[in-house]
Amino acid sequence: MHIYRSHTCGALRSTDAGTSVRLSGWIHRKRDHGGLLFIDLRDHYGLTQLVFNPDSAGFAKVERLRAESVICVDGKVVARDAATVNANLPTGDVEVVVADVEVLSEAAELPLPVFGEPEYPEEIRLKNRFLDLRRETLHKNIVLRSRVIQSIRNRMVAQGFLEYQTPILTASSPEGARDFLVPSRMHPGKFYALPQAPQQFKQLLMVSGFDRYFQIAPCFRDEDLRADRSLEFYQLDIEMSFVTQEDVFAAIEPVMHGLFTEFGEGKRVSNYPFQRIPYKESIAKYGSDKPDLRNPIEMQDVSTHFAGSGFKVFASILENDGTAVWAIPAKTGGSRAFCDKMNSWAQGEGQKGLGYIFWRTPEGATEGLEAAGPIAKNIGDERTEALRQQLGLEAGDAAFFVAGKVDDFVKFAGLARTKVGTDLGLVDEDQFRFCWIVDFPMFEWNDDEKKIDFSHNPFSMPQGEMDALLTKDPRDILAYQYDIVCNGYELCSGAIRNHKQEIMLKAFEIAGYGQDVVEDQFGGMLNAFKYGAPPHGGLAPGIDRIVMLLAGQTAIREVIAFPLNQQGQDVMMSAPSDATDKQLKELSIRTALPIKVS
Repeated sequence: MHIYRSHTCGALRSTDAGTSVRLSGWIHRKRDHGGLLFIDLRDHYGLTQLVFNPDSAGFAKVERLRAESVICVDGKVVARDAATVNANLPTGDVEVVVADVEVLSEAAELPLPVFGEPEYPEEIRLKNRFLDLRRETLHKNIVLRSRVIQSIRNRMVAQGFLEYQTPILTASSPEGARDFLVPSRMHPGKFYALPQAPQQFKQLLMVSGFDRYFQIAPCFRDEDLRADRSLEFYQLDIEMSFVTQEDVFAAIEPVMHGLFTEFGEGKRVSNYPFQRIPYKESIAKYGSDKPDLRNPIEMQDVSTHFAGSGFKVFASILENDGTAVWAIPAKTGGSRAFCDKMNSWAQGEGQKGLGYIFWRTPEGATEGLEAAGPIAKNIGDERTEALRQQLGLEAGDAAFFVAGKVDDFVKFAGLARTKVGTDLGLVDEDQFRFCWIVDFPMFEWNDDEKKIDFSHNPFSMPQGEMDALLTKDPRDILAYQYDIVCNGYELCSGAIRNHKQEIMLKAFEIAGYGQDVVEDQFGGMLNAFKYGAPPHGGLAPGIDRIVMLLAGQTAIREVIAFPLNQQGQDVMMSAPSDATDKQLKELSIRTALPIKVS
């Protein structure tokens, strides 16, 4: 018999009754039942119930052990009585009567419990991540991550993609988030950068004659953290040659659909081709470029009903250019209590309030319809009825309104749409709803620097190519850029690339980068384009966010084995840490810490 185990803790079944076995694992839970000692023994594969009789050789040893101690037991498998069968465990039909036990490792008092998974402060969980990872939910999430990545690889290879690796030590790039810099010992005063993404290298692979590339690529961005973002992350990096935007969509949609069908635990998954939504339409309907389409609410512009109306607040706003009034229809939200609740919520979000109208059957009547609320009284019956008909609302429904400059209120409008849909139970959570957001603007106005800047990806091909760059207002130029969105999360960005040197130089010129800057920062790719570059495009779905959605989590830390905390620290390994004077000297670096102001 093997020195540690003949079976795993998830393997035994009723057909094994009468067999002598050896198991090893952690003490998950101990229970004393009138002299008999029961232990749930756990390993990576599952749980098996052990029974210790008071006169058995190992009873005294295990009686004093704490939970999470590691033991090896020998014993015989017996069938449980019908009354004690545990239908929730695959091994629940049997138990092992222990004849002997060896203590492999005794656990000290635990800083956090494993059994039961009670809520614990995040810092304690991260400091003791090795214990946290023993908990069933987190352990399952990490196993799920591994299986998802393996499935992705299988699906990509089946579609003719080949996996290639790109450098981790590379050059800094002026676009995107801040780089993580790595000092060079052999070249004093110079730095490598960790890749924000393998963007240039994967394009160079296409220029080099490779056709369908993918990689499970590590990426690094020195940016502020949030629940669905980390300083380091992995993405399914993809690039294809001789393709249009539709070719890229056709390649990735079966992968996403198959992946979420395989691991989605029965939830419905959008059939492909996925819905395509232009960027401007997404902003207008959902207040976001990553809409949660499980929420059926679509906002509408209702400015015409308020222009020149008796509701002077909105009427005066609409006298200014670039302003509008948007409505957020709220099916089943037609009560004063709900409308007041939403108004209070808006004030908590820093707004003056949230205007509303709700429709109801008149008091004492069995039919008919009347509008209620201050706005309805101010704009009158005719405008109110026209508004109701435009929004398709009935008795028992409501509408909420936001007004002002669209750029100023659009984010809040999107939050209000989400709040209404969630609180009214309108969101169909039993599905994964995919869409493509397309036709992103190529450029945008950077108000901080008072100049035109790239809005999404500087390597994208503008729609209309050189002619658009020469003849259009930059803010009117659209790009062949696209995002995959699922359930309100952006899973990836992508684009058909700009593979023509002259178009690339012109695009960067519009964004304020001279040819010398482009040649200095992107010289390798620009030079490669001189010698024949195929039309190409790609995208890069985030592995962490995909697994987060499949695991039913809202934070990527719950699907990463060893994540950083919200301050970008690894509290378990004490990173980042100070460098020694010897290390700094070798790297020709002198630190200049910020001066603390008391």
